[in-house]
Amino acid sequence: MSLTGLGAEIVKLLPPEAAHTATIKALKLRLGVPLNPPLANPALEVVLPKSGLKLPSPVGLAAGFDKNCDVPDAMAKFGFGFVECGTVTPRPQPGNPKPRLFRLSEDRAVINRMGFNNAGLDYFVRNLKTYHGEVPVGANVGANKDSEDRIADYVTGIEAVAPHADYVTINISSPNTPGLRGLQDRASLEALLTACGAAARADKPVFLKVAPDLDEQAIADIVDMVRGPGAWLSGLIVSNTTLARPETLQSAHKGETGGLSGAPLMTPSTEVLAAFARALKGEFDLIGAGGIASAADAYAKIRAGANAVQLYSAMVYEGPGLAQDINRALPDLIRADGYATLADAVGTAL
Repeated sequence: MSLTGLGAEIVKLLPPEAAHTATIKALKLRLGVPLNPPLANPALEVVLPKSGLKLPSPVGLAAGFDKNCDVPDAMAKFGFGFVECGTVTPRPQPGNPKPRLFRLSEDRAVINRMGFNNAGLDYFVRNLKTYHGEVPVGANVGANKDSEDRIADYVTGIEAVAPHADYVTINISSPNTPGLRGLQDRASLEALLTACGAAARADKPVFLKVAPDLDEQAIADIVDMVRGPGAWLSGLIVSNTTLARPETLQSAHKGETGGLSGAPLMTPSTEVLAAFARALKGEFDLIGAGGIASAADAYAKIRAGANAVQLYSAMVYEGPGLAQDINRALPDLIRADGYATLADAVGTAL
């Protein structure tokens, strides 16, 4: 993400991870942060059907930007309808060796192999307790790389953050922790959902974040598990970054190891979202993520079945005002198709 004005130009001269660190520090000092959030548009207010989560706008900030819950209050001022912090693991960990974050400017994309670098649950929860912002805040939990019991890590994370967050996300789809995506396999997912269901608070929505790199059988297995031992879940976030490398990529960094996000992820992640929407038939809330860089992109996710959306990577190129730009343009797209509310448009492309 960039700052605005002169700060934006300076940040762009920095290596990607240094630019991100500088941005977080600036936001903690409230540099460039609006004094008040934009005025809410009643046409964009959303109540997620299963969870009942009330959002002033369907455009949320995805996990990965604010790993330690340092600046959710600042990001709420930029027009986001909800802010998700994390991924946080029980114990602090440094993540993978640097460099581990790459701008693919020609492709409006990013590759990262951060590896859940974060300051741990104690620091995260201290910050989370102080949040009294205008929009719901979510806590995205993960497992330590060297954990002997990753399912226990998720239980620990849920128990720690749920009392203080508006919702919780179980992240089993990062490609940068070896073996983590194996928790999406049928047997492992059943064990995870059973254990986490016992730990989750009944009054807090919990989402499962899945990968875009899923075939039809994997989608069917996840749907079965969500309807079975995961029936207590509120819904899914579709999707995380991809390991795929489209032939259209032009950047010299296209061969870097890690998860690809940004514009090239828009189409494949939306296709997977639509597949889950068709299978789940409105039984669970769906949050669409991956590749959103405009109101048209957000609207495409909504028409593919998303009740709300999240973005992050596009801010690297468009700046923090992107959420409000989408908020301004989205009502016109909804009205142009003859819908009275955003909810009316959900799933209409299926």
